[in-house]
Amino acid sequence: MKHITRIAILALLASLLSGCFLTKLASTPMRLVGATASVAGAALSIIPVVGNEADAALEKVDGTIDTTADKIDDIPI
Repeated sequence: MKHITRIAILALLASLLSGCFLTKLASTPMRLVGATASVAGAALSIIPVVGNEADAALEKVDGTIDTTADKIDDIPI
């Protein structure tokens, strides 16, 4: 009986979540991956010649991820 009660409470809480919260749940991991790529690019920038190119490429990836996450956050659910 406890199991059914827990499932019912979980379903009720899930139905009360706003769309904004749900899109934040989707976009936050994306932003974390982008930030990690940015930090990795900064660490690679110490390598002569290719380091700066790798850093620039990973910064571009981070920017693209942020732009996509912003668009996801704007979805009216």
